[in-house]
Amino acid sequence: MNHAPIPLDAAWLRAHPLPVHDDVDKNERGRVVLIGGSAQVPGGVRLTTEAAFQSGAGKVQLAVPDILAIPLGVLLPEAGMFALPTDETGEIAGTRPVEPLLDHCDCLAIGPAMGSVDAAGRILEAILPRAEACSVILDAAAVAAGHDRLPLLRRMAGRLILTPNAGEMAALTGKDRDAVMKGRARMLVPLAQDLGAVVVLKGPTTMLANPQGDLALYGGGGAGLATGGSGDVLAGIIAGLSARGLGPWEAACWGVWLHGEAGRRLSERHGPVGFLARQLPAETPGLMRGI
Repeated sequence: MNHAPIPLDAAWLRAHPLPVHDDVDKNERGRVVLIGGSAQVPGGVRLTTEAAFQSGAGKVQLAVPDILAIPLGVLLPEAGMFALPTDETGEIAGTRPVEPLLDHCDCLAIGPAMGSVDAAGRILEAILPRAEACSVILDAAAVAAGHDRLPLLRRMAGRLILTPNAGEMAALTGKDRDAVMKGRARMLVPLAQDLGAVVVLKGPTTMLANPQGDLALYGGGGAGLATGGSGDVLAGIIAGLSARGLGPWEAACWGVWLHGEAGRRLSERHGPVGFLARQLPAETPGLMRGI
């Protein structure tokens, strides 16, 4: 157990190298199943999907509201599309079409670009009991939905990664948002140990905790990362790395570093603010090559 945060830097990355894939097909390089999207944020899962591919996943299968499946399929010809029933608000209302994919999935990501905690909660109840072996990432509304489903999350112990911002962390824990940010370490470690999960608390500096009591800290990629869709990209990077075979701790730490350094590179070229979240994924392959 180490309650002094370790810095995520080049030395840590070299000590925890990425998997090497030689002479493999797309299935062996890692399969991601992504469940998310809504009519309110129709393009958010595009960011997550592109980030998963550009962090090295071989296959991404995307399950979205049926009204989004064709447009996203045209935008993302590399991905498989599965249309899910949609309620009157444009949120996912059922998961049956995607359930057979879970038997051949390396990483399952739930929640990017979803606006409804209730809809996300129904997905967790339907899908998590069927996700028996893959790693699981919960993002955005799916994190907040975990508040009333902690026993279900505990069943994912050893395979679970949570990627909340401060508001989602407050919803998950029932704590005040300001208290979450002021007492990050005191809150993160017990939560990670209780759930058997890696918890990534996003912010100007990002702090991570694992069930062993370790903490890691990334100093931040700059103010430009505080933009719509940035969190969707982070979830996709972590998903791609996890599908490739990294454990939850290594995938989360590498993902936070890649996401932050992508922001740092863009800020150096374009200025500290004003670049778009969609520009982040393309920075990832070069960053991975450089370590």
